[in-house]
Amino acid sequence: MCRRALWSPRCVRCPASRVRTRATPWAARPRTGVSRVRIIGEGFLATNLTAAFGDRFPDWTAIASGVSSTSTATPAAYEREARLVHDVLDDCLRDRRRLLFFSTASFAMYGFPEGEAAESDPVSPPNAYGRHKLALERAIGSSGAGHLVLRLSHVVGRHQRAHQLLPTLVRSVLAGEVTVHEGAHRDLVDVADLLQAVGRLLADDVTGEILNVASGVPQPVESVVSGIERRLGVTARHVSRPGSPAVTRASVSRLRALVPEFRADVADEDYLDALLDTYLPYYTALSDGSAPSDGSALSYGLTPLPGR
Repeated sequence: MCRRALWSPRCVRCPASRVRTRATPWAARPRTGVSRVRIIGEGFLATNLTAAFGDRFPDWTAIASGVSSTSTATPAAYEREARLVHDVLDDCLRDRRRLLFFSTASFAMYGFPEGEAAESDPVSPPNAYGRHKLALERAIGSSGAGHLVLRLSHVVGRHQRAHQLLPTLVRSVLAGEVTVHEGAHRDLVDVADLLQAVGRLLADDVTGEILNVASGVPQPVESVVSGIERRLGVTARHVSRPGSPAVTRASVSRLRALVPEFRADVADEDYLDALLDTYLPYYTALSDGSAPSDGSALSYGLTPLPGR
């Protein structure tokens, strides 16, 4: 594998054979005395992973840090994440640990395919963010370290950063104006469902896989906005931007084969309502000063919502 595939978001040509068994370099290394999962990061995913698995899975390292926005990332940010992944892979090989890496199941990886996008489908990411994530996936796959790569859609839950989708939409509605691109859809998945999947996959020792973790039900952004308005009793001015239907539907068939209970308790048609009912009170609390007393919500990049 050429070094450019690890360091550059533009090079995706290097082969990346997926590791289906524990590779010899990883298995031959002596273990260290770590007794809990190692979670790298301090933001949304890291906080939720720590709360769920802080004292479990001592053979795993999870990278929950890196580029999380397609619109604000710089070449320096991509390089920092690549260096982090490179260093963690070295640590995993040395200490006989396995790596949990979060990639993307969004437009950035799959574009707008006509049908469902499966993990085994050939991909040609349409932007630098997707090319960067694919290059890191390939570097991980050819590293010799035990690993699991999860391609995530738009995860929703407590401790989200301000730039992420649901916090942004809630702030915009409460500020009185929201911009919606016609035909835009987003696949929203509850962080609780993600954690359920992670727990089952790690407990079952699933390695050498790339898996989509998504709801499988992309939602029109206009429907998300309408649901927010209805629950908050606010009608914002809608600024429409013309566009054609834009839907990325990530297949979760492979995930459900490994985690049959994934999202089994909420029907597809009820999933958006369940998400909004669960998390809108949390975001609203940030706006009126009744957020959790430990201040954890604000410490991870969420700012009080305006207009309340």
